[in-house]
Amino acid sequence: MYSFKPSHYVRAAILVMTVLPLAANAASVRPCEDVLKEMRATKASATLAPDVKSKVDALETKAVERCNADDDKRADGFLQDAMKLMAK
Repeated sequence: MYSFKPSHYVRAAILVMTVLPLAANAASVRPCEDVLKEMRATKASATLAPDVKSKVDALETKAVERCNADDDKRADGFLQDAMKLMAK
C-alpha cells in the first residue's frame, strides 16, 4: 500500500494553491464578443436619456477598443458599467 510522505502533502498544497486561483480567474472572464452582443441587444431595446446614451456609447467605444486588443477583462468591465447605466 502506498503511503503519503510529508513532502507529498506540501506538493499537493502548492499545486492546489496555484491552480485554483488561476482557474477561478479564467472562469470569471467571458469573451468580450459575447458580452458586447448582450450589451448591444440591451441598448437596442432600452429607452435612454441623451446623457446616459452618450455615456453608454463612450463605454462601448472603450470596450470595443479593449476587445480588439484582446483585453477581455477590461472590455467586460466597460460593458458591465454600460449595462449598469442602462439598468437605472
